Amino acid sequence: MKLLVNDTEHEVFVPEDMPLLWVLRDVLGLTGTKYGCGMALCGACTVLVDGQPMRSCVRPAAAVAGRAVTTIEGLSARGDQPVQRAWTEVDVVQCGYCQSGQIMAAVALLRARPKPTDADIDAALSGNLCRCGTYQRIRSAVHRAAELEEG
Repeated sequence: MKLLVNDTEHEVFVPEDMPLLWVLRDVLGLTGTKYGCGMALCGACTVLVDGQPMRSCVRPAAAVAGRAVTTIEGLSARGDQPVQRAWTEVDVVQCGYCQSGQIMAAVALLRARPKPTDADIDAALSGNLCRCGTYQRIRSAVHRAAELEEG
């Protein structure tokens, strides 16, 4: 099947029911998307499919054929996409494991709501769990990213 990942078409020879996460990590070598729970409950595996956040651990690869998949690696070659910059400026990361999923969810939120409220942020990222409890810094970083995108 052919998958469009980070604006590059890849022909992959995998079972149609293979989870997108494993195609990204094991076949394409894009290891920024993390495996957390395997049941779409934690958000560590969040990628964008046609701009919408999607859990890649339970999504069969065949379900995204012909659709645009964006991983954390696809946001910016230099890591200077506004959400990524804000994450660094605010110093969000502790262990960092959940952060690629958090960032992808934040990117989708800001595309839908360029000036989100705290409630918007909490609702959009509520399915992304952070064991380190950096939720206040995540919220601050989303607000900072909104400023960076605006200015």
